[in-house]
Amino acid sequence: MGKLMVLDGLDGCGKSTQLDLLDESLRRRGIAYRQISFPDYAQPSSALVQMYLSGELGGTPDAVNAYAASSFYAVDRYASYRRFWEADYAADVPVVAARYTTSNAIHQMTKLPESQWDGFLAWLWDYEYDKLGLPRPDRVVFLDMPPQVSQKLLSCRYEGDESKKDIHERDREYLLHCRQAALYAASACGWSVVACAHGGEPRSREDIHRDILAIFDEMTKN
Repeated sequence: MGKLMVLDGLDGCGKSTQLDLLDESLRRRGIAYRQISFPDYAQPSSALVQMYLSGELGGTPDAVNAYAASSFYAVDRYASYRRFWEADYAADVPVVAARYTTSNAIHQMTKLPESQWDGFLAWLWDYEYDKLGLPRPDRVVFLDMPPQVSQKLLSCRYEGDESKKDIHERDREYLLHCRQAALYAASACGWSVVACAHGGEPRSREDIHRDILAIFDEMTKN
């Protein structure tokens, strides 16, 4: 089987920028790989995710419980895997995913009391990896951008129009809890944490890229 590396993080952490930089570096080296991203908004499998994020199922993240929301995203991933990248993965092609099962740990676990977090993680890994048969990541990279920094970047992205943010992006307290959940999961599951800010300001994208590329190289040499 191939190798799977996941880039995950809160909204506004720079995932898209880092995926572009990684793509440039791997292409220069002549390395064939597959890049995927979730949710897959271009496909009908993301319909429930889009309803959830737009607020059609409730105007706040807590309106949909952690297990139901996790299932929406899991179905989208399953459809993507079976339709688009299962063959590449089976043929030993490295795969880099923007978000994955790990996003359910980051964004949904906060809806539960912390005393239930270990149980939720165990359920999540069993559900997606064992029951659904999705590949387990070989490396997970959490891009740690504090929400107070990422909110400034998101405002720039949307040119100050707060109405363009989805129900996750506009709920700052929720994002703070998500960061807490992400760091908990990173410690419990052995994720690599890459700091994306220093002293309240973003690190350069080139510095962050070097950290990510080193993790990719370490994964693929084994």
